[in-house]
Amino acid sequence: MKKIRRTWITGVLYCILAISLSACGINSDNSDKSNASAQAKSNYPIKPILVVAPSGAGGGWDRTARTFVKGMADTKLVVQPMLVENKPGGGGAVFMAEYATKDTKNDYKLFTSSPPILINHLKRDGNSPFGYKDSTPLAQLTKDFGSIVVKSDSKYQDLSSLLDALRVNPSKITIAGGSAPGSMYHLVGILPAYKSGIDHKSIKYVSYDGTSEAMTALLGENADVIATDASSVTQFVKAGQVRVLAVASPERLGGELKDVPTMKELGIDAEFAIWRGIFGPKEMSPEALTFWNDKINKLTGSAEWKEVLESNGWEGDYKNSVDFSAFLQDQEQMIKELLVALDMAK
Repeated sequence: MKKIRRTWITGVLYCILAISLSACGINSDNSDKSNASAQAKSNYPIKPILVVAPSGAGGGWDRTARTFVKGMADTKLVVQPMLVENKPGGGGAVFMAEYATKDTKNDYKLFTSSPPILINHLKRDGNSPFGYKDSTPLAQLTKDFGSIVVKSDSKYQDLSSLLDALRVNPSKITIAGGSAPGSMYHLVGILPAYKSGIDHKSIKYVSYDGTSEAMTALLGENADVIATDASSVTQFVKAGQVRVLAVASPERLGGELKDVPTMKELGIDAEFAIWRGIFGPKEMSPEALTFWNDKINKLTGSAEWKEVLESNGWEGDYKNSVDFSAFLQDQEQMIKELLVALDMAK
């Protein structure tokens, strides 16, 4: 009887042990599958990445996109191929309308932008229904400043002579820029006139899809003046093709523009910073966001990136995703106030 009882107990213990081992095996398998799934998610990126410049070649967005891609390759921070594509139209508004509706979850398509992503959404005429909140701000990379530029043989030798002519007949002078009416370069172009009490609404502004096209118009004498970012004109200054009348920076810039006065020096209380940054889709995955925060932070701290800044005449002003989003919120309010003052807000 005792032998039967011992046999029964032993059998029960074997069954319990077998069930326990089986359960452990199941849990282990599930854990392995869960880890494998997490591992697969964290393998981003697994295919080529496209960086869109919403303008023509040669402008600020294009140069930012290409130097960003080159920097990632040179530092080997991203092993997957990175390609640049130009998508001009409406000062970035055409691309943004497509991106905000068709690429909301596309982790493999990023884009470069600057103040127009705010201005296009806030201005009254030709405004875009989409703004920075229809994307994921990844990082601010650089800071530039607005500038007023003429051909080297222009009769306007300084900003004062240009403003005097605008005061007499504001519709006679053509100011060109690489963004839509009411957008960034338009604001840069009319800002000194507005601050000087000149009728800015009567100034003739012609828009082009990018700084390169605006510069071509100036050199081809299809425009009297262009408003653009300071870093984009240094090569033309060096070649003796253009003269910069003033920059909208808090203090003088260096390099080829070291002798150019600021607007404030000339008695015009005006500044216009042109930041540039990288954006992703509105519903970017946490894995992709973490990846880019890490890689861009490392890129901006590298020796290669510092060389890029110096060669382009850019000022580094890195902000990570969280700080960049907070900055954009403040910028949106500032630009809205400027557009209201210029009677250009929607």
